[in-house]
Amino acid sequence: MGISYSTARWLAPASFVIDFAAQQYGMLSTPNMKDIHDANMSFFSPQPFFIAGFFFPQQLFQLAWLYRLYKLDPRKSEKERRELDQLVDFVPYYAVGNLCIAAWMVFWNSEHLGISHIFVTINTFTQLYYMIAKLGPMETRSTSSVLTHIVSKTFAGIGVLDFLHNGSVAFFKDQPASTLVRVLTGVGFGLSSAASDWIFGGCLVYDLIALAAGQSGSWRTLLGAYAAGSAIIVGVKNWTRPPYIKGSDEGYEPAAADDDADIEARV
Repeated sequence: MGISYSTARWLAPASFVIDFAAQQYGMLSTPNMKDIHDANMSFFSPQPFFIAGFFFPQQLFQLAWLYRLYKLDPRKSEKERRELDQLVDFVPYYAVGNLCIAAWMVFWNSEHLGISHIFVTINTFTQLYYMIAKLGPMETRSTSSVLTHIVSKTFAGIGVLDFLHNGSVAFFKDQPASTLVRVLTGVGFGLSSAASDWIFGGCLVYDLIALAAGQSGSWRTLLGAYAAGSAIIVGVKNWTRPPYIKGSDEGYEPAAADDDADIEARV
């Protein structure tokens, strides 16, 4: 059943620290990440300050998630064990994401954009896989469930923007958006919005706004229209079909002896 609690408690914060250090390197080095951005523009180049605007609050949610990873004691009760298991299940994907983003920053700042795109791709599809295939419905009465949904889905959401951005500047530098790109962007974001909850759907709308702010002319106008359309789709879909469940504290029972042995093995 996944990795041990002890492994999760050093792996998650270690990957966070590595990623955070890489972000500081990206912002403080010369040239910095914005210098590389400004020197390499394409049809999916966002307004860079939108990335910074996303980064800060997402870090706060990560810290809250990490704190809970340390706070919960699986030996205390079955409820705490289940709460902790929701966090631990995400740790391998979380660590892969942080390490990939850190590696991306190193290659981005050295302007090896093809290599940096490899790490962006790994991160983005890792987070999307976890969100689609592994993550259960969000239980609004479970703090662990809420935080894991927020952290994982914001990772995936900003990963989509990173994937589009890095891919466009690595392989289509200084090129305008073709008709095919415009059509696929609208179709892709439209279908994704129709399948998204408030959190990931909100990230997709944010991605489109960031892209619109970084572009100009008719492409900027079209991206703005896509953002408005995606917001409407996400709103209507989740208003008519609420995506979350309340969950319940009922049904928790004292751990059996074999469960106690499993807990001790994982601790």
